[in-house]
Amino acid sequence: MPPSTSSSPSASVDRPPSHKPPPSPAPILRFGDSGPEVQKLQQLLARKGMYKGKIHGRFDRGVRQSLSKFQLVRGIEDDEWGIYGPVTRRALEE
Repeated sequence: MPPSTSSSPSASVDRPPSHKPPPSPAPILRFGDSGPEVQKLQQLLARKGMYKGKIHGRFDRGVRQSLSKFQLVRGIEDDEWGIYGPVTRRALEE
């Protein structure tokens, strides 16, 4: 008869994972979107001197033009023009 291979009592205790799940990716913002993420975008563009409009949380024509200008000046080609994607976000948040 083979020896018993039972595990120790502590091995069967369910424990929460020791690490946190990665944060969800930031949303891609585009013309027509609204909310606090757009407001943050407006503030970041304003700090870079690229947005002079009102901070109101609406991705309107002025935000799109300012964002496109920022992308042009920074040479960002990996995101569509006027779309706040991951490459543009990283550059703007520097």
